[in-house]
Amino acid sequence: MTSQNPLSGSIMCHALWARDGRKLADFYAEALGTEVEQTYPDAEGNEAACAFHVGRSMYLFYTSPSCTAPNWPEEELPFHMDFVFPDVEAAERRLLEMGATKPAHQPGGKHWTVLLDPSGQPFCIHGAR
Repeated sequence: MTSQNPLSGSIMCHALWARDGRKLADFYAEALGTEVEQTYPDAEGNEAACAFHVGRSMYLFYTSPSCTAPNWPEEELPFHMDFVFPDVEAAERRLLEMGATKPAHQPGGKHWTVLLDPSGQPFCIHGAR
């Protein structure tokens, strides 16, 4: 039996910002085989954030009209996500149909593929290992 270190934590939520948080939440929820489960209002009652769970982790997407994606690859990324799919070629086709785009710059060679989500933020897809 492993004892847990009382000073170690775990990730509860991954929060992301976009001009249209709902659109981005719907994109990633569909990509991960789930759907948006909960929304959160701002002070005026407008939908300000949307969330879904994958396993024990929550993914929370905020709407921020001033948010812009980095100009990648010229600008460094503050973060990015990597996803694994059993059939990476089929996943790529499906993600492109859902609104992702594929940039010309592909630094992963045959190891991974970079796509841009509908907000312009890069993410990577890999085949099952």
